[in-house]
Amino acid sequence: MIGVTVLGATGSIGVSTLDVLARHPDRFRAVALTANTDAERLAEQCRQHRPQYAVMVDPAAAQRLGELLADMPDRPEILTGVEGLEQVSSLPEVGYVMAAIVGAAGLRPTLAAAHAGKRVLLANKESLVVAGALLIQAVADSGAELLPIDSEHNAIFQCLPPNFSDGLAQVGVRRILLTASGGPFRDWPLERLSSVTPEQACAHPTWDMGRKISVDSATMMNKGLEVIEACWLFGTDTDHVQVVVHPQSVIHSLVQYDDGSVLAQLGNPDMRTPIAHAMGWPERMDSGVTPLDLFAVARLDFQEPDFARFPCLRLAFESARAGGTAPAVLNAANEIAVAAFLDRRIDFPGIAAVVEGTLEALPPESVAGQGLEFLLDIDRRAREQAERLVLERR
Repeated sequence: MIGVTVLGATGSIGVSTLDVLARHPDRFRAVALTANTDAERLAEQCRQHRPQYAVMVDPAAAQRLGELLADMPDRPEILTGVEGLEQVSSLPEVGYVMAAIVGAAGLRPTLAAAHAGKRVLLANKESLVVAGALLIQAVADSGAELLPIDSEHNAIFQCLPPNFSDGLAQVGVRRILLTASGGPFRDWPLERLSSVTPEQACAHPTWDMGRKISVDSATMMNKGLEVIEACWLFGTDTDHVQVVVHPQSVIHSLVQYDDGSVLAQLGNPDMRTPIAHAMGWPERMDSGVTPLDLFAVARLDFQEPDFARFPCLRLAFESARAGGTAPAVLNAANEIAVAAFLDRRIDFPGIAAVVEGTLEALPPESVAGQGLEFLLDIDRRAREQAERLVLERR
């Protein structure tokens, strides 16, 4: 039995992970489940999956969870705060850690899992965007395994040869093609984007995701962060990563080889597929996903992304090329801007404007020889600057 910690159990990735776990009770067991504030949902999950530990980041929510589970005979030990997240990410009885906490908040527990030598199932792209060098080094030092859960990166992983870590050029890879749905506004007239509501931005045409990630998909910042993530995961640079808009979301990504071959991974848009792949790797196991019906799909469309329509994607490419602290600033500013948009404090185009203004105010600094606290300070400064820009736009 492999013990699993699910960081962000109440989110969409966490729920899908628990669904896959429940399909293989002879192989996996939930050791720890964590959430930020949703005590009610975590309580339901604890009753169903019987973990040894439950973590609520918010202390008041932890108290509420204790009340909800008071009558549970074998109720889990309840921990709180980031310290609790780090503790359950490095438990000796845990083999796999699903890192599915959205945003920079997932950075510390993900690093803790890597330092502890776990198989890290990475759904928290911000860990690599903000602290890629630290995470990759932690994996190398401890012998941990880092397997991508984002459908695009998981698809690339499946299409690459086993020895891709020798260098993509050495194994005949010419470039990586990251597919993107283009979100709900890919065909809207540009002048209409200022009228976009949070509800419209969260109505993704093909994927069922949380609110923040849905907005990131609508701006294509999600794809921009994935470009940065792909560079770290596969040891490449932006010159060898291309974004392809593919509205059907059936081809999850592709790898182009020197001999003219292009390998693609296809499947229905359901996160249980990459989750089951990473949990079972190098074997394959049932995910509960309906098999892809190519006759029902009928057609596959592709187009180049428009940087005028998706300025956040342009900013992500520029930040990746600038390096240093630029990706961390990009990510922090985007989190503030998206939250402001969801709270109706700025309009949809204001997201890119706040991010660009923050990047201009905080030029990139070198991260060579710097540790986590330096990066967290950069993250804090970028958030403060982004908040100032949000206020100026009101």
